[in-house]
Amino acid sequence: MAKAEAFEGFTREYDEWFVVNDSAYVSEMRAIRRLLPESGSGLEVGVGTGRFGALLGVGVGVDPSHKMACLSKDRGLKMCEAVAEDLPFPDATFDFVLMVTAICFFDDLERALSEAYRVLMPRGAIIIGFIDRESGLGQQYRLKKERSRFYQNAIFYSAEEVAAYLKRAGFHVFGFMQTLFQSGVLEEEQARNGFGEGGFVVVRAER
Repeated sequence: MAKAEAFEGFTREYDEWFVVNDSAYVSEMRAIRRLLPESGSGLEVGVGTGRFGALLGVGVGVDPSHKMACLSKDRGLKMCEAVAEDLPFPDATFDFVLMVTAICFFDDLERALSEAYRVLMPRGAIIIGFIDRESGLGQQYRLKKERSRFYQNAIFYSAEEVAAYLKRAGFHVFGFMQTLFQSGVLEEEQARNGFGEGGFVVVRAER
């Protein structure tokens, strides 16, 4: 829970990032849309201020930060204050689960993915957007993390590591998209298949 303290104390500053870095935000959104189901009941875990879930029509969000949850609620999401490792929903509740730049803050990624698997319906999908540790952008984040109020305690993963965690949780049928190919994104970018070049990677897997 210590990783959530900065978000509770600097919620507005975090939310402002998406305004200042609009090109990166739009590029990430495009990559997510390429793999997100077009319909069905959705849950975003680690929803933050609702910048993604609200526009993507996810519907339900979970976040441990009260202030984050309030902003997400203002953006139209039905919110629950909870952690990824203990989701307050029955088995087989959702058609898809979304996680965007959230897994690096989880206390226990393996347990969080098991919980996502549990609340998904059979053949439901999990979609995870994350900063690839092995990318140029990922290396920048790692070098600056000690000076960042938000990422100081973050754990960054490579695309291969995320895929391995998903497989151990029981997921299969993987698809990848990537974006943010340039340092300091000044213009909106299109997403490409795969991983290994873009700093922001999206993976979709099925239950």
